[in-house]
Amino acid sequence: MDRDKLHLYLLNAGHFLDHLTTLVFATIAAVALSREWNMGYAELVAYATPGFVAFAVFSWPAGWLADRWSREGMMAVYFIGLGLASILTGFAWSPITISASLFILGMFAAIYHPVGLALLVQGRQRTGMLIAVNGVWGNFGVASAALFAGWFIDHGGWRYAFYVPGLVSIALGIVYSVVMRREIMARNAASKPQATTATAAPPATPEMRAILLRLSAVIFFTAAFSSLIFQSTTFALPKIFDERLQTIIGSATMLGWLTFLVFAIASSAQLLTGLALDRFSTRSVYLTSAVAQTLFFALMPGLIGWPALIVGLGFTFAAFGSIPINDFLIGRLAKSELRAQIYGARYVLSFSVMSLSLPLIAWVHLNWGFDRLFQILAVCAGAILISVTLLPRQLPQDGQKPALAGA
Repeated sequence: MDRDKLHLYLLNAGHFLDHLTTLVFATIAAVALSREWNMGYAELVAYATPGFVAFAVFSWPAGWLADRWSREGMMAVYFIGLGLASILTGFAWSPITISASLFILGMFAAIYHPVGLALLVQGRQRTGMLIAVNGVWGNFGVASAALFAGWFIDHGGWRYAFYVPGLVSIALGIVYSVVMRREIMARNAASKPQATTATAAPPATPEMRAILLRLSAVIFFTAAFSSLIFQSTTFALPKIFDERLQTIIGSATMLGWLTFLVFAIASSAQLLTGLALDRFSTRSVYLTSAVAQTLFFALMPGLIGWPALIVGLGFTFAAFGSIPINDFLIGRLAKSELRAQIYGARYVLSFSVMSLSLPLIAWVHLNWGFDRLFQILAVCAGAILISVTLLPRQLPQDGQKPALAGA
């Protein structure tokens, strides 16, 4: 296997671990800790918030450091740091210690998206399918979090759901460091002459500035609402199924498997999106996704049993399908030398909204239940639908546009 393919495999594995380690707590809180620590679900969710705050706040610094030091070096730090933090979380003995450990885990988890995505699209032209495949790996991490946590709750204890991925991440960090050591040196050497010989971007006309401003506004507006939908869907789904599928599930392991299957099936939506992005206009792809999300969230209130499972699969499929679109747009529009920072700024916004979504989930569930949450998410999907209509029917072509220079 050549170095480039191995690098892609390691980047995809890193995305898998990023989402797995940050989401195992969702199932553990819903199924195990609420009984072991005698605490309500809404109360436990609050202790996960610092981890997602760190996930947000440290995204831009990670991208900034990667652009100025080494993207590959930051990925090695990511793997090893994430592994150590995950193992540390497994040793937590109280709500305060698990919250502090999740904060540290969030710091290292924040490295992946700005740095990994910048590495993924670096030097490539057709990136829709590449981003989609990477997104599928991340979604399987989301799905496996519920599966891992459910299985370990029934077989040995919830702590192993942190220990095992942590050890795997450290091992991959060692492999990454060894494999990419020469690549880091070669890339650093190659980047200097490229920086001095790069062709200046053409001057922006008023029309082009207006298009880029509109694109930037749509990207960051939809990123915020998509993040709220994605986080609410992925974090709350185990609890939603625990409440609404009692006639179908009978154990934590079965809950984990069912959640895994829903996430796994929904992940295929990203492959369809990636294929569509490389063939059709971004606007039409995004509109289709937004319409589907609005429809399925609006249908969900009041459903239980098999109808709830089918509609739950529908809104998860639609929500997952929208994930690659903003990353695809940034990859097309951002300057290469600033791309990690721009991805970082995008994920600071996205993960900030994600961290705010946890207290929202807890508050809505405590006062009204999940039906109100579905109504809120339907409104958010409708807002995305309206904003996407502002996208141009065709993106500016390379050579005809000044690249996006900053967030």
